[in-house]
Amino acid sequence: MAFTLKSLFRKDTDGPAVRAVYRTIVEQARKPAFYGVAGVPDTAKGRFAMVALHGFLAMDRLGREPEARNFSQDLFDLMFADMDRNLREMGVGDLGVGKKVKGLAQYFYAMAAACREGLKGGGNALDAPLRQYIYQDIEPAAGALAAFAAYMRASAALLAEQDVAAIAGGKIAFAPPPGEN
Repeated sequence: MAFTLKSLFRKDTDGPAVRAVYRTIVEQARKPAFYGVAGVPDTAKGRFAMVALHGFLAMDRLGREPEARNFSQDLFDLMFADMDRNLREMGVGDLGVGKKVKGLAQYFYAMAAACREGLKGGGNALDAPLRQYIYQDIEPAAGALAAFAAYMRASAALLAEQDVAAIAGGKIAFAPPPGEN
């Protein structure tokens, strides 16, 4: 996944299909089950982590298909443009926004690499990435890691079955969150 922040300055990267996929990512990331059943911290950091995780799942799927790489880059650009906008709404000054966005991008790259490796492994291979990037400063409840890892694997499998043209057309689906099966 070779996304760059410099692409934030391209024009016309957020067409209706990209916005539709991003909207689905955000809606999925906001589902109450993640913050209740799965115990993800309901904080600005926790919510960003959930958007980043779902963005990663979508972009990882798209990035495997040469014809979808531009769409994937556009999705990345829109996600970070939205993060920029959100930081400004939260009161971060103009001088601090760039530094914060750069930090969020570094977090995203590290989380994506760790989760990609975790998805390749079996068993508890996702435990460390989930602890570090999703649960961050809290100890997850008993069974939360296993439930979240199962959710990630189910979502990755579901995304792998989805036609890339359909995703690039604005239709994407994730597995039901933990506790909503």
